[in-house]
Amino acid sequence: MNQSAEQLWAQFSSVGLDLAVNVISALVLVIIGWIVAGWAHRAVRRGLGRFKDMDRTLVGVLAGIVRYFILITVLIMVLGRFGVQTASILAALGAIGLAVGLALQGTLANIAAGVMLLFLRPFRVGDYVSANGHDGTVDEIGLFTTEMTTYDGIYQSVPNSAIWGGRIVNYSRNPTRRHDILVGISYRDDIERAQEVLGEVLRMDQRVLRGEDAPAEPQTLVRELADSAVTLGMRFWTSNDDYWPANFELRKAAKQALDANGITIPFPQRDVHVHDTRAA
Repeated sequence: MNQSAEQLWAQFSSVGLDLAVNVISALVLVIIGWIVAGWAHRAVRRGLGRFKDMDRTLVGVLAGIVRYFILITVLIMVLGRFGVQTASILAALGAIGLAVGLALQGTLANIAAGVMLLFLRPFRVGDYVSANGHDGTVDEIGLFTTEMTTYDGIYQSVPNSAIWGGRIVNYSRNPTRRHDILVGISYRDDIERAQEVLGEVLRMDQRVLRGEDAPAEPQTLVRELADSAVTLGMRFWTSNDDYWPANFELRKAAKQALDANGITIPFPQRDVHVHDTRAA
């Protein structure tokens, strides 16, 4: 009887010792994992923060992914210390992840699109863009939506997937933009004189870029021989900031200069001939 009790006590002692070792090991793993996860989180934020073009939101997301990956790995290691079959846990987590992914398909698509927008940077805050039918100045790029203000001051929040899934036109990206202003003159007017007048209008405006500052020199071209007018074109480049003021004001200056030189801007005309078909 005493021998059986001693064997039972030895078994309990062995199990208790193994349990104590496992608990202590698990606590050490948790503490070390927590410290390493926090250190990795801070290291990623500091490392990515050195890149000036890296968005703060994307930095936080990547740092958070690293931290939670380490914590999940530590949790699986702790469960393995207690004899839990981690393969089944991973399979269960995969199934749960698949179910959540299907349920939140639209949300996850917005997050994925937000990460791509923040990483590839087709536009930045302050740019005026046209993205898949949504036009406006970008106010904020988030993980789920992009906030924009239209040209007439209306706020709009656009899902990132709607922006990323279509054509993106960034009107603010390049420092210069080209103008093509069309002006019609009468067929009776002197084309070369009209081109000289329009060329002088371009030369007088300091916003029109020339030389090394411009991709091409200012030009006046014959664009079309239309039904009621000879269409001339003023093609020139300005800085992006001067685009709309220069476009509006040079249209006015062109009209005034042509009027001052006696060159007419015709309007569509139609000759109507009436024939009397009554019998004489």
